[in-house]
Amino acid sequence: MKAELNEELLLKGLAENNSKAIETIYKQNFNIVQAFILNNNGSYDEARDIFQEAMITLYEKVQTESFVLTCKINTYVYSVCRRLWLKRLQQLGRYSNQIDGFEETLQVEDEIEAHERKNTDFAMMEKALNSIGEPCRTLLESFYIKKIGMQELAKQFGYTNADNAKTQKYKCLLRLKKIFFAQYKMGE
Repeated sequence: MKAELNEELLLKGLAENNSKAIETIYKQNFNIVQAFILNNNGSYDEARDIFQEAMITLYEKVQTESFVLTCKINTYVYSVCRRLWLKRLQQLGRYSNQIDGFEETLQVEDEIEAHERKNTDFAMMEKALNSIGEPCRTLLESFYIKKIGMQELAKQFGYTNADNAKTQKYKCLLRLKKIFFAQYKMGE
């Protein structure tokens, strides 16, 4: 739990352009990135450039409200650096199929793309939930997030019984799905 809190504080500090947070992220991650690039046809200066690009990418991501980092900072930074370095090698014609550390990070890259898709979907769901209106929003949040039972929901919302609350929840869920998928199709 302490490590997660520390990561959150570092991301918050990065978002606020806090030099201490930036320095900490740099110290915790640069050597790994440098070793990867030096072992794969790169130089110290190229490692610095790639790392700087990754830091800018992370900084821009934490500036958006919808961004949620679902892996450790070092995993994210390393994956971004690796992807940037492989692109650079291809551009320079120095790419070889034998990249040290490539096998271990393939899953991370796929994982990051999947998490970015999930973040986009969650942002769209939040937008749909915000536009559904009351009492549907509160009813759905009470049931799915707060885990309040149907009997209690019937009392809170003034329904005659739990079955009526369940019916209303179902209607609200259908409306939410309709709004979400309309936004989803527009976003493609």
